[in-house]
Amino acid sequence: MLQPNKTKYRKAHRGVIKGIATRGSEINFGDYAIKTTEAGYITSRQIESARKAIVRFLKKGGQMWIRIFPDKPFTKKPLEVPMGWGKGSVEMYRAPVKPGRIIFELKDVTPEVAREAFTLASYKLPVKTKILLSKTDF
Repeated sequence: MLQPNKTKYRKAHRGVIKGIATRGSEINFGDYAIKTTEAGYITSRQIESARKAIVRFLKKGGQMWIRIFPDKPFTKKPLEVPMGWGKGSVEMYRAPVKPGRIIFELKDVTPEVAREAFTLASYKLPVKTKILLSKTDF
């Protein structure tokens, strides 16, 4: 699963996801893309699950890019631990996404295949998504 090799700080503040995406909001590598329409967090497991769904549907055709990376640590305390005694240990990593952020891109496939692959991937993701079948679908 995806996670950073090295981080500057082991634990991070939660923060707030505001606004719409300006970075990563255009198709750069492929011909087709799937982008978010709402803000949220996508865990490394969800990214991997969606990636597997796309790869299995494509079989050996096409080329795929993952445009997000889970680099924000999520901490959790063990069950039945009293309040206090600091922040919990890092449980997983997740990627904060804003509306308009491209998640996956595809190339060298037909639009019908791309639509079906992205539909299967969208079932695995916790945010609402939109499929872009050309660079004019913005």
